Amino acid sequence: MPELTTITPMRSRTAGQEVIAEFLRQQEFVPPRTPIARFLGRSPLGTESRPWYIGAEGEIAVGRELADLPAGWTVLHAVPIGTRGSDIDHIVIGPGGVFTVNTKHHLGKNIWVGRRAVMVNGRKVPYLRNAEYEATRVSTLITKRMPLGIDVQPLVVIVAPRQITIRQKPDRVTVLTSRQLRRWLEKRPSVLDEATVSALTALLDDPDVWGTGTPTRSDLGAEFHRLDAEVRTARTRRKLWAGAGVVGIGAALLGGLPLALQMYTEVVYSLMP
Repeated sequence: MPELTTITPMRSRTAGQEVIAEFLRQQEFVPPRTPIARFLGRSPLGTESRPWYIGAEGEIAVGRELADLPAGWTVLHAVPIGTRGSDIDHIVIGPGGVFTVNTKHHLGKNIWVGRRAVMVNGRKVPYLRNAEYEATRVSTLITKRMPLGIDVQPLVVIVAPRQITIRQKPDRVTVLTSRQLRRWLEKRPSVLDEATVSALTALLDDPDVWGTGTPTRSDLGAEFHRLDAEVRTARTRRKLWAGAGVVGIGAALLGGLPLALQMYTEVVYSLMP
């Protein structure tokens, strides 16, 4: 049985916590790899669990960037909102204001940003709308309990894109890469004094504010890191086999072994995700 913890302050939650939990649930349905599949570097991920793994990687990467913010800043991760299992990837509170961070992991993809839309490899995605919704939810929550008129600012942070083209800046949402995020936050002009930052942090750190009455698994991180290590090992082995395949092609051409080359290629590529 997975281990459970008691209900803890929101700041104790880890980056990607909810995504990792869903990833592990999906991964339970994936059959274990055979020894030969492990040897040849077949990924341990399943079709359904793979997108959750990629999402977790992105949130963890952004979490690492936010962990390096200077003193005076507080970051909350995987903050649950609503009743359908949705969460805000990160909430950042500091002298520069309050920010919601919607993380998207798009390795090697082209991102286009316009005033009212974002496109990923030419496909329109609802990132601006979703980010504005999250910021509005947090702003409303604060206003109900602390009538300070805090304007929560929505951010969309892209992890590992090939390039980002900002055609027009959106009216309300700021779109950044994960590498730009920390410096951008640190350069925000100071708009909140220390007492206000402290009060906002105490408010948003309270699990009762978010209705998080259910304990969560305490072994999520360890289990994710174990599977993450397997994924990375499998990836390395596939690269090694691919390199061996190049050598094999030369040997086959010189030695007249086209049949062996064909069999080798079919076996290796049938095991790749």
